[in-house]
Amino acid sequence: MVFDHDGCVVAMDQRPHEQIYPAPGWVEHDPVEIWERCREVIAGALGAGGIPPGDLAAVGLANQRETVVVWDRATGAPLRNAIVWQDTRTREICAGLAAGDPAGIDRFRPATGLPIATYFSGPKLRWLLDDLGARGPASRGEVLFGTIDSWLIWNLTGGAGGGIHVTDVTNASRTQLMDLSSLTWDPSLLELLAIPAGMLPEIRSSSEVYGRATGGLAGVPVAAALGDQQAALFGQTCFREGEAKNTYGTGCFLLANTGERRVDSSSGLITTVGYRIGEEAAIYCLEGSVAMAGAVVQWLRDNLGIIASSDEVEGLAAAVPDNGGAYFVPAFSGLFAPYWRSDARGVIAGLTRYVNRGHLARAALEATAFQTREVVDAMQADVGRPLAELRVDGGMVVNALLMQFQADLLGVPVVRPAVSETTALGAAFAAGLAVGFWGSLDELRGCWREDRRWEPRMAGAERERLMRSWKKAVARSLDWVD
Repeated sequence: MVFDHDGCVVAMDQRPHEQIYPAPGWVEHDPVEIWERCREVIAGALGAGGIPPGDLAAVGLANQRETVVVWDRATGAPLRNAIVWQDTRTREICAGLAAGDPAGIDRFRPATGLPIATYFSGPKLRWLLDDLGARGPASRGEVLFGTIDSWLIWNLTGGAGGGIHVTDVTNASRTQLMDLSSLTWDPSLLELLAIPAGMLPEIRSSSEVYGRATGGLAGVPVAAALGDQQAALFGQTCFREGEAKNTYGTGCFLLANTGERRVDSSSGLITTVGYRIGEEAAIYCLEGSVAMAGAVVQWLRDNLGIIASSDEVEGLAAAVPDNGGAYFVPAFSGLFAPYWRSDARGVIAGLTRYVNRGHLARAALEATAFQTREVVDAMQADVGRPLAELRVDGGMVVNALLMQFQADLLGVPVVRPAVSETTALGAAFAAGLAVGFWGSLDELRGCWREDRRWEPRMAGAERERLMRSWKKAVARSLDWVD
């Protein structure tokens, strides 16, 4: 996506890449395909806009955060498919790490802000090193590790011909290998997980010039990297303490700015780095992560055939007045915040002969709103103050039925920006800030514009009745026994 100085979209291109499911609970991507698609969409967007690469002030990246890639430094070839954030193959590794300390899954929270979970990169990297037997070459820096930002920056800046091996603080904070206070790799965690330091990228800020691109963007400064959810926070200009956004994509991710103050959650949330601009102090966030949001709609389409395309779900859900008593807990990869239960399983509860495909579609949409409400409740408990409004973005925010239900369930306004693809906008903002294209955070705030606002209109008693029923369904999910 190409943006102008007003934060408006000038040109864009997008292409899908394959989702690979080799075994139950396993999710992979082909890193080479991702890099190829990136080159294609760069050329496509520049071509669509008639934009010479030299007209670009800078390029920034937003990426899926916990997805792991390992590759050969000399050849640039990945040694395996990337293991995706949703993948649960590291359950045994995580269980062993949790069992090794009285704190259980919170063993690493003091250092990393994260519970032990299959979600994060460190256990995935350990699994890959075990499987590949590559610790020797990795310790010599012959095998490199990175999340998708590192992989793309390395390729953008020359790859095997001299690519820059870096990551930013937001992505590093999701590996479960970085000390959240010092913003450096933690030697004790690396030793515990048997990960050689020589394969790790250098940790840099989110907004600075890492180097210059080669190839189709030759000479353009590569000047920002943010994990996708932090990029959305930046694109939503949630720069003040207490401001929050929720991204409705494959999963659902709610981040609240806590400023330079690191808030350690006692309510099942995670503490993460929100962003860091140059040499300034890092800004922290509380985050609640929901594994399945838009992916549930894809499941209705691809696995059940209830809809032919994702955009049909709103009309089908709107054909019924409510969920008919059905509640859908989409714990396909376990439940993330605030439960952190990888053993949870998906359930549809409350079924009667009355329930039809419209009720199931509505229950699938409502599941995203219910899970978001649980995250907001936990966040308010941690910070001790209510949410004033929720800024929303991502592919699902075009669904007005879902957005109204979300406002009703939260009891606060839900606000959609004019540019809904705020992950890309946030990466552009951070890159432009690094090279002086924009001069300040206040200038960036002036580029943010509201598109639509949903006000809550549900009675409080009804809101809480629905939440009680939802929690009954969650209890069924948590009671599942393999």
